[in-house]
Amino acid sequence: MRVFQYLSQWKSKAKDGIQQSILIAKFLCLLHVTNNYICSPVQVYGPSMLPTLNLTGDVLLVEHLSPLLDKLGPGDIVLVRSPVNPRRTVTKRILGMEGDSVTFLVDPARSDRYITVKVPKGHVWIQGDNIYLSKDSRQLGPIPCGLILGKVLYRVWPPKGFGSL
Repeated sequence: MRVFQYLSQWKSKAKDGIQQSILIAKFLCLLHVTNNYICSPVQVYGPSMLPTLNLTGDVLLVEHLSPLLDKLGPGDIVLVRSPVNPRRTVTKRILGMEGDSVTFLVDPARSDRYITVKVPKGHVWIQGDNIYLSKDSRQLGPIPCGLILGKVLYRVWPPKGFGSL
């Protein structure tokens, strides 16, 4: 008799445990989809986007739908998979879309020589706001749109810099 009571208690606890596990699994799936395909927080650091972004690291809210829906344009700050090292991501500003002509300083620290380049189909021209310390399309050429991971919406950290970019 006691064995049956013990088994019925175990059965109800196991059922509760399974229901809780399913709830946690659903939450983790939702979190994964949101983080990878809708929006995610990203910490960025480095000198290439000074003074827009801080050197020591800002936390940005990046949405991932704009690149898929072709809703990007000049002036947007984007997160891009590095064409040199695919394990890294870089944050840059779009200066030209496909078909645009972009004029830029070849080496701003040493000369005043300008070059004009037409951005090919399926590519964008990206540059860091700090032209002296940024490795961007000036050195790498136009970047394929497929390398764009998302568009920066807001700076969420530090609190004094909170807001849209």
